[in-house]
Amino acid sequence: MLTTRYLFLTRHAEAGPGGRLTEAGQRQAVLLGRRLRDVPVTAIHHGPLRRTTETAHLIAAQLPEVPLYVEKAAGDFVPYTPKREELPETSGDLLLAFARQFPAADEELAIDAERRFTGPVPGSEPRYEVLVTHNFLVGWLIRAAQDAPKWRWLTLTHANAGLTVIRYSPGRPASLLTYNDLSHLPAELRWTGFPPDFYIP
Repeated sequence: MLTTRYLFLTRHAEAGPGGRLTEAGQRQAVLLGRRLRDVPVTAIHHGPLRRTTETAHLIAAQLPEVPLYVEKAAGDFVPYTPKREELPETSGDLLLAFARQFPAADEELAIDAERRFTGPVPGSEPRYEVLVTHNFLVGWLIRAAQDAPKWRWLTLTHANAGLTVIRYSPGRPASLLTYNDLSHLPAELRWTGFPPDFYIP
């Protein structure tokens, strides 16, 4: 028997040199944890790098007795590098140049991330899971939930400690319930992780 999974997806909080969270990042993570206090979270998954680990532990401090799991599939990697012919005529060169700044895609790890963190789950009660990861994987999982072309992950940017919620119910398409929600953060903490030209005063 399968039941609904709610995936609470977030990018790690703001980090500085060496991957350590900044003071602002620490505040972001704590506030996100407080935001989730009324959710019956069953597990917190996070990538192995310092910035995701610190974020996950600060969230967990607000959610007593919720277990933490380190997951390689929640790490910082490129999920897919498109070919030029897949991309829009008007913006394809720009997108491809961006993708090629980074190491080769790890498509097997991207498949493993979808297998581990998405879709309905066995059981009779809904499951609520938090995934603390990086911008690229956030974009990849949102793209997958929308059945969008594989290259579309390149066009999604997630704020540090923003909250996206995806519902996976048996026999139904995935539902994007919340995207990049920053309502738990004060104004001065809401724009980290975005390029400067994304800022709206």
